[in-house]
Amino acid sequence: MSGPPELELSGVSVRFGGVNAVSQVSFSVTRGSIHALIGPNGAGKSSCFNAITGVYRLAEGTVAHQGERIDQLRAARIARRGIARTFQNLVLPENLTVAECMRVARHHRNRAGFLATGLGLPRARREERSDRTVIERSAELAGVTDILDERVGPLPYGIRKRVEFARALCADPSVLLLDEPVAGINDTESAQLAHAVRRARDEADLTVLLVEHDMNFVMTLADRVTVLQSGRVIADAKPDEVRADPAVIAAYLGDEVEEAPRD
Repeated sequence: MSGPPELELSGVSVRFGGVNAVSQVSFSVTRGSIHALIGPNGAGKSSCFNAITGVYRLAEGTVAHQGERIDQLRAARIARRGIARTFQNLVLPENLTVAECMRVARHHRNRAGFLATGLGLPRARREERSDRTVIERSAELAGVTDILDERVGPLPYGIRKRVEFARALCADPSVLLLDEPVAGINDTESAQLAHAVRRARDEADLTVLLVEHDMNFVMTLADRVTVLQSGRVIADAKPDEVRADPAVIAAYLGDEVEEAPRD
């Protein structure tokens, strides 16, 4: 018998004052899948991400990871469980090298402490070797191996997007949330990142939940798609079914199509 979903939202509502950011949102993400969360601007996609990662408190509902509730945990505890995310607006320190940025993501996994690290004790040396292995593997999956020693600041935007992806992989997550991973990059860079996401899923036993407005990227990459409108789920199905769903078409194109005048 199959186990619980890797990630599951049940009746999740997030409110700010009297305004519902999301209302009674329910969907599940199967382990090892690439699952897309889409919808028009203001649909509640970022609020769902923030609810999953502990940034927002829930007004109603539950969020579970591998069958265990996480919605009452602090953000740091959720990260230690293996849920990592990227951000739409890049937050990479521009004065660090790519490798240094990636090493920062290992901080919550390390237990040696500053004293042991400063004294070069065996535990600290083991963690350093482990970090180096993870960084090299994550860089290879993201396609940034050849720029590990370069500073982040001068890198082109599309390359920094892949560095952000590599940084998230360094956290050694079981679930990776990608927030608009191809926003602002060209078609070639989008295809390269899509390839990297597939490889990471296949080779790193990763489950991916992504938010993205590029429908070609979503429909060719995702195994399943959940659609939000005005904070509510209006569709949850395979990409081809979602593409043909009248409610989804209306959400993106408008409810009414004006009839051409007749002679």
